[in-house]
Amino acid sequence: MAGARAIGRDVHFYLFSEPDKALGGMRLSSSVTEKNFLSMLSILIVASGRYRVTLRSTGVDLMPTDLPLKRGHYDIRPYSRRDTISITDEPCITRILSRTITGRDEFFRARVRERDGKCVVTGTVNVRAQMDNWRGFEAAHIFPVSSEEYFVQNGFSRWITNRMGDHDTGINSSQNGLLMLSTIHQCFDGFDFTVNPDDGYKITSFDGDPFGIDGKILDPICRDQSSEAGARDELLRWHFRQAVLANMRGAGEPSFEMDFPTGTDMMGEILSGPEAAKRMEAELFSRLTGVSSA
Repeated sequence: MAGARAIGRDVHFYLFSEPDKALGGMRLSSSVTEKNFLSMLSILIVASGRYRVTLRSTGVDLMPTDLPLKRGHYDIRPYSRRDTISITDEPCITRILSRTITGRDEFFRARVRERDGKCVVTGTVNVRAQMDNWRGFEAAHIFPVSSEEYFVQNGFSRWITNRMGDHDTGINSSQNGLLMLSTIHQCFDGFDFTVNPDDGYKITSFDGDPFGIDGKILDPICRDQSSEAGARDELLRWHFRQAVLANMRGAGEPSFEMDFPTGTDMMGEILSGPEAAKRMEAELFSRLTGVSSA
């Protein structure tokens, strides 16, 4: 749904010279501190020099502290009148639910299950794992399979150290995976929440936190950087950046329907929805790679 991410926002930010034209905003969650907010703005703001961020109601500048961020309107202004400020036009990737369906995906899924054994976001342990019953648990890609070409062209594959052969891009490595409950997986793919490896692996929710995960810490079992199986910080950092772009810039990126009951004209639903061309491309790529024997 176009514009859905802007509904219920209680934090808004503006260029000081246009105080009635919001550049973006967010629904504030309890885990967000002044330092967090400033780091998020550094992803969104393109500035030719230093700038300050001021809470309009108090006139007080934000500092990189662990104090909780306050609701309200924030003005961004450069220290020098000669400097300029704008919002980045960095693209945000359109992604679909990354279910595993190919031979190489089956290997990915097995490795992620073996490493984690639980939802690494909620901490829910799969007590049926010894019976090889994984219903309700899914191996989620941090970087989506539907954007594998982008993954390679922009050098993300260099962070994967356990690739199998010269032709393996590494996108189906366990280093690009996390085990999650099915509902949590959908929210992760939709950028409804993210993990910041530069803030103690803290989880930040952008959608009102219906599952109570905001402020939790990503389970250490999945993120050992010294392990050949551990999820890579660089890919988590990419997901965090994408989540900020998707949720905080302008009115936010469209939110996509992922629940298509049996008999639904899925392609028709996609074509009549937001960002139809981009989403159709992602869906088709997923299905084409789904019959690959790679």
